[in-house]
Amino acid sequence: MVPIYSGICTDGMTFLISPTKDFSGAQNSQYLGLLNKTSDGKKSNHIFAVELDSSQNTEFKDIDDNHIGININSLTSFGSKSAAFYDDKIGMFKNLSLVSRKEMQVWVDYNGESTQINVTLAPLKVAKPSKPLLSATYNLSTVLKDPSYIGFSASSGPINSLYCVLGFSFGINQPAPLIDISILPKLPRVGPKPRSKVLEIILPVVTATFILLVGTTIVLLVWRRIKYAEIHEDWEAEFGPHRFLYKDLFHATDGFKNKNLLGLGGFGKVYKGVLPVSKLEVAVKRVSRESKQGIKEFIAEIVSIGRLRHRNLVQLLGYCRRKGELLLVYEYMSNGSLDKYLHCVEDKPTLVWTQRFQIIKDVATGLFYLHERWEKVVIHRDIKASNVLLDSEMNGRLGDFGLARLYDHGIDPQTTHVVGTMGYLAPELARTGKATTQTDVYAFGIFILEVTCGQRPINTHADDSSQILIDWVVEHWHKRSLTYTLDSRLHGNYNADEVSLVLNLGLLCAHPLCNARPSMRQVIQYLNVGSIGMTSSLSNGR
Repeated sequence: MVPIYSGICTDGMTFLISPTKDFSGAQNSQYLGLLNKTSDGKKSNHIFAVELDSSQNTEFKDIDDNHIGININSLTSFGSKSAAFYDDKIGMFKNLSLVSRKEMQVWVDYNGESTQINVTLAPLKVAKPSKPLLSATYNLSTVLKDPSYIGFSASSGPINSLYCVLGFSFGINQPAPLIDISILPKLPRVGPKPRSKVLEIILPVVTATFILLVGTTIVLLVWRRIKYAEIHEDWEAEFGPHRFLYKDLFHATDGFKNKNLLGLGGFGKVYKGVLPVSKLEVAVKRVSRESKQGIKEFIAEIVSIGRLRHRNLVQLLGYCRRKGELLLVYEYMSNGSLDKYLHCVEDKPTLVWTQRFQIIKDVATGLFYLHERWEKVVIHRDIKASNVLLDSEMNGRLGDFGLARLYDHGIDPQTTHVVGTMGYLAPELARTGKATTQTDVYAFGIFILEVTCGQRPINTHADDSSQILIDWVVEHWHKRSLTYTLDSRLHGNYNADEVSLVLNLGLLCAHPLCNARPSMRQVIQYLNVGSIGMTSSLSNGR
């Protein structure tokens, strides 16, 4: 498994046995080119697979981002272990990295009598270990059909990676024949070709010419060094795989020209770019940061957030530092930000109700992961329509973690600096200045109302009560005319039950009393069940 850039591979590959060789319906990314969202987990698949997974996906209960798994009809592993091999010389297991750019061997053995499955892993030039890495018992005769095909699948996800099968052997009622590793092809080269040695041979001969040009060369080198200058400190060594070269980002964005400008944020400009080696499309955010105070902690936080992986979060790939400037590199979202669709910017089409409802659910799922499903609590602190990006399939992705703060589960956040956007700020922030998961829930409630009503939280052009969105919706809630607030551009094409649900849910999330607001876990339950019993909760304090 060969990463193209930054030492990251997504998402992995599988060895499989299947009753069909038609996988045209399979999805990429976390589905590994094997199944899709609809077929995953169905007994009618009749698929046995061994996955080599380099990405941790919570929806499949992955144990980490470097593991081997046994899969029966599903991407949720029947059994899994972190990648390692048994070293017979020392009598213990030694860790292996699946994305080390080094060849390795995998043995998959099945005993039909004992129904035992063994998966063994080892570096290429190490003989098969005496102990398997992963063992499980499952009667595959209840899974496989006759005839079946053997083969391999892989999926690279948002980051290009190479998955190479250099050779394989197969045996029925006997061990698989040994592979002659001396005749295996070499791994494909990644990156530019090595520089020619011709110049090194010619230079001594053309010394006189070199002396004439040395002045010009020195000037060019100094100019180049200033142009691509970066700040490096010793403590940054541990974050190396997450750091990009400024030169690469400069060329990726064509020198940060305005033609590649995607937008302006509260903390800097965002540019579209294409990385020179991997050709990966990225979004580069230039953040002005003059003070050095706390920069080490800030970088550690950025790298930590970069480990967040969820289908409803915009992936933070890494960073780069220059004097007075920090550059954050994100996964590129082709359809841009949601607010442009809600408020008719750049002639964007009007979103239909089904799209809006799905985007609300997508953002809720991403925020629930930040609050409760990751190893640390992440408070976003700036949830709004312009920070929700849409991918190529119009799925909502919560982005811009430039304001996010991390703190351990069960510990009160220590930040007292009020940061966010007017109209989305919870009332208690003005008193305490402390951001919590409940202040995020409040902002999410305002976001729900904005998506449903098609109006900004503060409408400076309005002369009536609709100037403040939350007050306007509450007024119609008291009059029992909530649907009057629905975006008129929908022209009556909506699901009345879903509209009532999200409007009531938005009001509950934006309740002035923080203790009356639901958690994101409860929000997900309301959205999935499709009903909400909260009349009394809304009445208390409204």
